[in-house]
Amino acid sequence: MTDDGRFRRGPSRFTDRITADGRDGGWPVEPGRYRLVVSRACPWASRSLVARRLLGLERSLSVAVADPIQDERSWRFTLDPDGRDPVLGIRFLYEAYEAREPGPHDAVSVPAIVDVPSGRLVTNDYQRITLDLATEWAALHRPGAPDLYPEHLRDEIDDRMGGIFRDVNNGVYEAGFATTQEAYDEAYGRLFARLDQVSEHLAGRRYLVGDTVTEADVRLFTTLVRFDAVYHGHFKCNRNKLTEDRVLWAYARDLFQTPGFGDTVDFDHIKRHYYQVHEHINPTRIVPRGPDLRGWRSPHHREELGGRPFGDGTPPPPPPEDEVVVPL
Repeated sequence: MTDDGRFRRGPSRFTDRITADGRDGGWPVEPGRYRLVVSRACPWASRSLVARRLLGLERSLSVAVADPIQDERSWRFTLDPDGRDPVLGIRFLYEAYEAREPGPHDAVSVPAIVDVPSGRLVTNDYQRITLDLATEWAALHRPGAPDLYPEHLRDEIDDRMGGIFRDVNNGVYEAGFATTQEAYDEAYGRLFARLDQVSEHLAGRRYLVGDTVTEADVRLFTTLVRFDAVYHGHFKCNRNKLTEDRVLWAYARDLFQTPGFGDTVDFDHIKRHYYQVHEHINPTRIVPRGPDLRGWRSPHHREELGGRPFGDGTPPPPPPEDEVVVPL
């Protein structure tokens, strides 16, 4: 937080990359070597869950799901038996940070990838993790996996993602965590200006870039799916609800109903995290009963715009039994 009441998101501290050949002194892609630590509440972590499902990396990259409610030591594994991750053997994610570099660690964040043999954190670079899953991990992708970051579209994808990150993905936080009216108003204005622009862009096309799902859609989806449940009320992003924008609501439902997207979403985790952890915004920690979520399964008719989510590929198979999210 800055002196003028504006929220500033700091850069990821640990930015090692896992690459196909382990180049530049990095970490080589190896099936089963790494564990992806996520919270289903966190939009940044949800990106990695969606990408992992779409690309079929479940057997190559195991996942640990943290409790949506943090304590003073941040993300904890209280959802697992004895409160300990069964693979890493740790109770708190910060233990992997400590194994990488002795603390203190003020920002223990997800997603994080941990090296299982050593127990050391490899990376918490949420901006890079999914791009590397789409490119460096290609040899381990399932047959029929989509190309989420096609080379010939990368400039356009990067441009779209840049504006969406600044004004939407991070913009909701800048509005929600602002401590002055001026800071809030500025973030609010940028957020809805960008959403209006994206809505206009999507009015005549099914996906943000090209005619298939890309990384840009993954990144926008994880904010849109949280919008009415938490950002509209909790973060005061209340000019209108997602359900009141005909284009964005249909677009979000289209993705939600696409295998690999909605089957990673846990609205219970999302709502409990935001309303119970952000006590400075919601001191009563009361979790709202609404909104009604049944509309996420309603027809969207976006297929009439053409495009195919997986191009010449195929949808991912159902998630592993231990990763199934309770359906709406």
